[in-house]
Amino acid sequence: MFRSLIFVPSYSERFLDKAKVLNADVVCFDLEDSVPFDQKDHARQLVRSVLTSRTSFQTRNVFARINSFDSGLTFPDLNAVVQKGIDGIVLPKVNNDEEVSAIDRILTSLEQERGIQERSIKIAASIESAKGVVNSYSIAKASDRVNMLVFGIFDLLYDMHLDREEGNNELECIYARSKIPVDARAAGIEAIDGIWQKLDDAEGLKKDTVIAKRLGYSGKSIIHPNQIETVHAIFLPSANEVEWATKVVNALDEALTHGKGKGAIRLEGKMVDAVHYKQAKAILDLAGKGIIHNPQNTKTQVDH
Repeated sequence: MFRSLIFVPSYSERFLDKAKVLNADVVCFDLEDSVPFDQKDHARQLVRSVLTSRTSFQTRNVFARINSFDSGLTFPDLNAVVQKGIDGIVLPKVNNDEEVSAIDRILTSLEQERGIQERSIKIAASIESAKGVVNSYSIAKASDRVNMLVFGIFDLLYDMHLDREEGNNELECIYARSKIPVDARAAGIEAIDGIWQKLDDAEGLKKDTVIAKRLGYSGKSIIHPNQIETVHAIFLPSANEVEWATKVVNALDEALTHGKGKGAIRLEGKMVDAVHYKQAKAILDLAGKGIIHNPQNTKTQVDH
């Protein structure tokens, strides 16, 4: 489940300590926009240190946002964060699939060098430019490491020479914002919506998150812990998701919990295995905690 991805400025030890108790689905240590250039080295050292105590984190997924492929800072960032305890990286300002392939090769080399399970580190590709929007499907398909596309609204607006006028249905970015989840879904991965910048506008966050869900996003990028609860409430599993998860668990439970039967099977024309089982269990666990979101705008209590 990737309902929320929270960016944590990594130049502050205090911020990193607070991140350990956040209940966001993805905690992302930021080495990019929130870190001044003269503090990049310090931030890398802090992230490297905090990853050694990964077991103290509540969250299921720990990522790090490195600097962009064109920044010249990518390899020092990867050298610092690629170690046991990291689940993935957010690669910002991705323009094409070649950039993803280059990062993939570096990750493979570092995994082998450091005794990390091969291809275990995922890539969240952040789409923040006109080129990135045009190429978002090929970016999503560039590597099996890519497990989500992230919409970066403000850099896209800058690239397009546009200003954002909140409250006018976001016409400036509606094409890009709509295209990214379609391309992600076609590639079989998730899409994460961009941030809501106004920290004191809870109602605006709620409305913006509802739009994101209706466009097909699985979750939303956030910049403050106070936004987590609102985003999670809106991205509760739908009735269709719960139905799919129930089928997967029923089909694979015997094999994966008791070692009987096959660990990978064909279900409704698609192969499902342990990874899908884990995701399905997470959906059912989440749905079991309350009301699920129903596509017909009714609310249904999940029975267990």
